[in-house]
Amino acid sequence: MDSSLTDQQQDKYRSYLHGEGEKNTNWKLGAPPNYDTVNKLFEEGRTKIWPPASLEEKVQNLVKTWEMEMFNKISFPDYKSVKLQNFTVSVNGTKPLSLEESRKLGGGYNSFMQTTLPENLRGYNPAQETEHSSHLAFTTAFPRGFALEVSQVYSGPPTIVFKFRHWGYMEGPFKGHAPTGELVQLYGISIFEVDDEMKILKVEFFFDRGELLGGLMKGEKLASGTDQAALSCPFLRNTG
Repeated sequence: MDSSLTDQQQDKYRSYLHGEGEKNTNWKLGAPPNYDTVNKLFEEGRTKIWPPASLEEKVQNLVKTWEMEMFNKISFPDYKSVKLQNFTVSVNGTKPLSLEESRKLGGGYNSFMQTTLPENLRGYNPAQETEHSSHLAFTTAFPRGFALEVSQVYSGPPTIVFKFRHWGYMEGPFKGHAPTGELVQLYGISIFEVDDEMKILKVEFFFDRGELLGGLMKGEKLASGTDQAALSCPFLRNTG
């Protein structure tokens, strides 16, 4: 971590976010994202506090850094947590995708919500979403963010296998459903293959998207257009 940065500029859980090495980084919102709100949610809701420098803490911070880069950096050469030439990602045993292939699917949330369900049963249909619309949909539903913790590490590098938990409070609408204010959680298993420098070569995620969507679609149906009014809010547009 860059010692020249103030406490307000630093992030305890993510690398490659601030400092001299990021001065030329192309950010989607024009500047580095601020994770203060979701870090607070994480610290208040986590179930484990890992010892400093432990394998578990290193894995958790690596995953948070990787997610930050995937969601917020425009140019692939700015991704410092991955080995660009070899990197692939897959969800629930689907075909491994390169960074470019993942971006063509909409990137971000959209690439993680891919499904083979018939379109009329999808609830959230990634085929009808863009990177922008999917990001707005989820950040509107979770205005305080969607926190992540690594709850168990089963094996260390070079093949890291771990259990993760994502959670947030549905305090905004989602796809025509009213906010419930309730806790929404998602559990899963992931495999990260890394090289000797802990650069990520391959990512595999296994989780039930229905577990997430079930919590987001419990609220009453809203009048047509309500979601769009929420999505147009400048504050929500800038929530990472």
